[in-house]
Amino acid sequence: MSKTLIIGASGQIGKLITKTLIETQEDARALVRDKSKLDDLKDSELEIFEADLEKDFSRAFDGIDNVIFVAGSGASTGPDKTLLIDLWAAKKSVDYAQKANIKKFIMVSSIGADDPDAIESDIKPYLVAKHLADQYLMASGVPYIIVRPGPLTNDAGEGKITIKRPSSREEMAIPRADVAKSVVFLLSKEDLNDKIFELFGGTYDVDNVLV
Repeated sequence: MSKTLIIGASGQIGKLITKTLIETQEDARALVRDKSKLDDLKDSELEIFEADLEKDFSRAFDGIDNVIFVAGSGASTGPDKTLLIDLWAAKKSVDYAQKANIKKFIMVSSIGADDPDAIESDIKPYLVAKHLADQYLMASGVPYIIVRPGPLTNDAGEGKITIKRPSSREEMAIPRADVAKSVVFLLSKEDLNDKIFELFGGTYDVDNVLV
């Protein structure tokens, strides 16, 4: 059985991914800065690895086959943390993955990361960080999948999405639960790599769209 490292497992999407992997009895290692943030996910099969993403966390990759990078600096921090987490920690993760011969690296990015200049946005530093992290992963030689969800909501997930970009921003919103479900599905597709998917709320089942 392959083992998956979830980087940012205590975040909203990261926790949903980790919970799903536990429920499906997948072998998972959750990387968090503070393990107490996963107290509500206590499970004898879940391995928790405490590390600071601003320091060396290469040991987290020992014995790992797949990586999901879903860490983020958060909306309450400034551009400095965006640079250190969303870009630099992502870059280090790719380097560690390369040395560990990772089979699949799933990067949770953002809509707009393809071209940060295309829209006027107060989160442009974040989009630039995501853009550069995505580009670094694509050039690394590590087998990858990049997902770029639209604006995130806490609505109940229905497992229904579309990968065709809607014409209006309002239609681009997607529940975090459906992003998590999409990531877990992509993780299971061993033969699907080197792809970029934009994710939006829609009417199609995840397993019928992400192929």
